[in-house]
Amino acid sequence: MKYRFSAFLLLISFVFISAQKIYWSEGRKLTWEDFQSDNNKDKDSSVVAFANVGMGYKAETTTDPKAPVTIKVLVFFDVQKSWKVDGITGEWTLNHEQLHFDIAELYGRILRKKIFDEIKNSKDYQTKFEEIYKSNLAEYKRFQRLYDKESNHGIDEEKQLFYNKTVAEELKKLDKYRSH
Repeated sequence: MKYRFSAFLLLISFVFISAQKIYWSEGRKLTWEDFQSDNNKDKDSSVVAFANVGMGYKAETTTDPKAPVTIKVLVFFDVQKSWKVDGITGEWTLNHEQLHFDIAELYGRILRKKIFDEIKNSKDYQTKFEEIYKSNLAEYKRFQRLYDKESNHGIDEEKQLFYNKTVAEELKKLDKYRSH
């Protein structure tokens, strides 16, 4: 039986070349030291930090359409592409950036659930996965934009607290689909 290995990694900004990443973990929260890029020049002056988070996957399939498939979804924070304005030390802003990372994990779990529910073999992977992935990615990007807009990048305290609670509740509902 022939095995085929395919891998695809996607960043929200651009494709990357081997960068240092922090994989999402409930016990590992971001710190300001994780924002290591100094590439914040010529950016929108109202933005004080940027968390470069992403979601990707690795898949192992075979040419046998009935054979099982293994798909691993990864959620990560790229320290070399994440930046903050010098002098920023506030926990409130850091919490806002952490929630971007948590949202990436939420959509990673949603993708893992869809894979569990719909991808049973190599044929399913070949015929269904791309659409499932693209749909999940589009919804993820939409949610990230909505979060920034409604919370005014964390400035609207009431909305920030709403999103903190909502994302935490959704992560808990999908705890079965966390990566191990």
